[in-house]
Amino acid sequence: MRRRIILASASPSRKRLLESVNIDCDVLVSGVDEESPEILKLVPSEMVLALAIMKAHTVANSFDCGDNSLIIGCDSTFEFEGESLGKPGTRESAIERAHRLSGKSGLLHTGHSVIDTAQGIEVSDISTSRVYFAKMTDQEIENYVDSGEPLNVAGGFTLDGLSAPFITHIEGDPSGIIGLSMPTLRKIILNLGLQWSDISKEQVRA
Repeated sequence: MRRRIILASASPSRKRLLESVNIDCDVLVSGVDEESPEILKLVPSEMVLALAIMKAHTVANSFDCGDNSLIIGCDSTFEFEGESLGKPGTRESAIERAHRLSGKSGLLHTGHSVIDTAQGIEVSDISTSRVYFAKMTDQEIENYVDSGEPLNVAGGFTLDGLSAPFITHIEGDPSGIIGLSMPTLRKIILNLGLQWSDISKEQVRA
């Protein structure tokens, strides 16, 4: 029996990634405080894993998810020179950050946690990729920030959006940079003793 997939995230990009591989999901937002002092003191890779686990468990404990569900929690951050760069939030912060990243590279960490309500178990894992940025002009930076796109995304950039022309290359998994690593999710599904077909619909041939 195919599992009900619950995405514990309000991210449209994560939902689109699941839909792109024929996975239907229900979205239940956890409301976890991502800025709590206990979380912010963690190193970036530990932080995203902790938040992914918290989001999955919060949804599992707050909603009636049923006994045949897989609850997927995710969180992402961009590590630059040892510092975690989350969502800029303001125009000024986004501009300052873009100037810092221009011509340089950093690590995009995405934590994943999947709770299997049928088996009462969970598996967590992390995807890390290096992202390289082109040297950007002042005008390019201001035009990009004024689009509004970078204000509420980890690191202040998106691989699948308006900042794509400024990303010269990556080392790692593109979907993990977007917010939900498909190879990592598949590995988790297999570690749960399931098959990819337990969560993905069959493709209909034309």
